Amino acid sequence: MKIKKYRLQTEMENLKVGSEKWFKDYLKELLESDKPYYEKADYIAYCVNQIQAKIDYVSSEIKHLQEVKKSLTSSKELAMEVTASVLAEYGIDKIEGVNISSITVTASTTKSKDVINYKDENKIMGLGYVKFLVDEEAVEKALKNNESQELKELVDIVTIKETSPSKIKINNKRNQSNNEVKIEKQVA
Repeated sequence: MKIKKYRLQTEMENLKVGSEKWFKDYLKELLESDKPYYEKADYIAYCVNQIQAKIDYVSSEIKHLQEVKKSLTSSKELAMEVTASVLAEYGIDKIEGVNISSITVTASTTKSKDVINYKDENKIMGLGYVKFLVDEEAVEKALKNNESQELKELVDIVTIKETSPSKIKINNKRNQSNNEVKIEKQVA
């Protein structure tokens, strides 16, 4: 299959707001030419279809690149966690480098968040903790300040803990180009 890129297609691809006059003049010249009308229609349609094909191609590449980025991000996070685990097994919490300042093992962290489950939203709203639904901020404030015993009987508090595993942190040296690491293989 041979794909040609015609002048009209190039002009369409480079068309910007404010440069329409030249493009209009070129189209008028095309329409006033001696070529049969079907060739003119095919020419215009071919150019528009080629641009659409490029748009479709770019869209699929963007989707593919987003998937690659997501995969690489996930792989990097897992690699950092596994590396931290292995370094911790050896009792290493920091290791110095030549091209980097150091690699530090960060401690794992745990986050807690209280989730309020309402037993009877209507009774809670009857106590004045209302927006259009239950006013969660007011309920939280009242529970923290022990303002209402009746409110405590209408809710359950569940604590959710989220543990983040330890990871490594790369501490790059400042003012030094360390983006490239050269590994040379010696051949005997």
